[in-house]
Amino acid sequence: QVQLVESGGGTVQAGDSLRLSCEDAGRTSFGIVAIGWFRQAPGKDREFVGGIYWNGASKYLVDSVKGRFTISKDNAKNTVYLQMNSLKSEDTAVYYCAANGRAVTSSESDYLYWGQGTQVTVSL
Repeated sequence: QVQLVESGGGTVQAGDSLRLSCEDAGRTSFGIVAIGWFRQAPGKDREFVGGIYWNGASKYLVDSVKGRFTISKDNAKNTVYLQMNSLKSEDTAVYYCAANGRAVTSSESDYLYWGQGTQVTVSL
């Protein structure tokens, strides 16, 4: 069974960096084609941030984080990373990773399994 466990959130100052991890703790990867990263800021809808195919072939990031965030995968650790640099206050949100059985998409409903979320707070 797919069990996604996130870690790496915290409170930082604007301009700092954080690296979020999303581990397939079940270590089966069964049916996972892609991992997506989403975030939900206070009072806002959850939004797609980016994604990566499980085989690492392709990666996607939304325009608002391009040049600041990168996505990577460690195959040996069954873990996907979201490296966040030059953080801004508007990046404050709960960040989630989720598994998609078909492709990297921006629609929440396409993702079957979700992590518990990790809080990122960026102060000025």
